[in-house]
Amino acid sequence: MTTASNAPAPASANVPLRGRRSPLASAGLHVTLVVASVIAVFPVLWVLLTSLKPAAYATSTDFFKDTTFENYTNLLRDTPFLTWFGNSLLVAGLSTVLGVFVAATTGYAVSRFRFPGKRGLMWTLLITQMFPVAVLIVPIYNIMSSMGLLNQPAGLVITYLTISVPFCAWMMKGFFDTIPREIDESGQVDGLTPFGTFWRLILPLAKPGIAVTAFYSFVTAWGEVAYASAFMVGDENMTLAGGLQKFVNQYGAQWGPMAAASVLIAIPAALVFLFAQRHLVTGVSAGAVKG
Repeated sequence: MTTASNAPAPASANVPLRGRRSPLASAGLHVTLVVASVIAVFPVLWVLLTSLKPAAYATSTDFFKDTTFENYTNLLRDTPFLTWFGNSLLVAGLSTVLGVFVAATTGYAVSRFRFPGKRGLMWTLLITQMFPVAVLIVPIYNIMSSMGLLNQPAGLVITYLTISVPFCAWMMKGFFDTIPREIDESGQVDGLTPFGTFWRLILPLAKPGIAVTAFYSFVTAWGEVAYASAFMVGDENMTLAGGLQKFVNQYGAQWGPMAAASVLIAIPAALVFLFAQRHLVTGVSAGAVKG
């Protein structure tokens, strides 16, 4: 009779568990992540440190010599920066609110209802994303000119809606597709109108998608340059995109004030991102489930 002590040891005893990395692979992964983080943060850090340097050292690599806030004080005191900032907040805020409302209602209508031209509408929203700014800027300029909307915040808001709404409507449509239709049916049983069902039942469930839509609409309006530069003139009407170009001319660039302005411009976008970040991943992934 044989004993168990003579049996060979299991071959898997010295085999590493599946999913565990070797020390060399783990070290390589961490080094790659550190390098990628440095590459991502370095431009932002460079701009921040440049904004704190005197004009004489603006292009030097000596970041901590004679640190000063002079660039910020000169920017706020000697330029119409606050006017440009206010104009940009107005345009971006209106573009965000209207963009979210139009994209959400459009996405819900396409997701829930059948109507003539539905497929054509979706194709139109998709095709409009394929035209570059260089192709659209002239016809949109002519349209705004004929409507008397040049040099008006309303003209920029309408223009930015043509950029953000098609993409956001597609995304919201995909998000609404993931919400069970039984919720709409329960609203109808309770006597709600289609808009009442959308406003009171569906919209509260769509917060992740709304957060993504709001963030995209705000960033689109906040950082756009081409339309803002072409449609707005005069310091009292310019947004930040057009105003910052005054710091660069054929004779040189004022790197200190431009860096200071860049830091201040990044603050609202960062705040919007922090407000919406917990919904961004959920909203993007949910909107990509169905087309």
